[in-house]
Amino acid sequence: MSPFQCIRSICTLAFAPFLTLAVSTGALIDLLWVRKSGRKAQAFPRYWGRILCGMAGVRVRVEGLTNIDPGQIYIFAGNHCSQYDIFSFQGYFPHDFRWIAKKELFRIPIFGQAMHRVGYIPIDRSHGRQALKSLDDAARQIASGSSVIIFPEGTRSPDGTLQEFKAGAVLLAIKAGVPIVPLGFSGSHEVLPKGRLLPRNGEIVIRIGTPISTGHYRAADKHVLAAELHAAVARLLEQRSKHE
Repeated sequence: MSPFQCIRSICTLAFAPFLTLAVSTGALIDLLWVRKSGRKAQAFPRYWGRILCGMAGVRVRVEGLTNIDPGQIYIFAGNHCSQYDIFSFQGYFPHDFRWIAKKELFRIPIFGQAMHRVGYIPIDRSHGRQALKSLDDAARQIASGSSVIIFPEGTRSPDGTLQEFKAGAVLLAIKAGVPIVPLGFSGSHEVLPKGRLLPRNGEIVIRIGTPISTGHYRAADKHVLAAELHAAVARLLEQRSKHE
């Protein structure tokens, strides 16, 4: 990493908490007293994602937008190997969507309130009855008009390779009854792999696959859907190696 990039990366890391606080505060003010629209308030997290990418020198390209309908509700599902999957998707993906986040994040002052007001969906990641209830609640919210993104691997890949998909993640798509769209994030591992603090510059490509209908699946078929989705994401990631 060059001295300039090192300084750039350190500034990005140091500025990120203050930017997050500023964006959360701005969104909350807009939601409570100005435009009072969750959809319009999405501009704040979009700027957040773009600023964090821009500061680190990360370029983002989205391919395959013709595969999705701007007016359709989807569950987007992709591989996950970097925090910059989140920043790039938030900043540059044009479809209206919300995040699913663990319920503990909603307890953070200002940040959690902004997440709730914007329409992000809390999920209980423990086991048992409460976890199932939160999954049902999330499915109802999605079905009523909220596209979301999930990472079925459950955590970031340590080496950038595609890991096994957890069947519980795709169960949400079956319960919501909406199409699930495979996504392939390429380049994000090189920008910021798991375990490293300072991002490098580079390009992230987000490839959008063909939506998979979930209408004919039942809860008992979650492993079948997980396998189909995994194969679709793997094909999108293969497109990168063909162009290298």
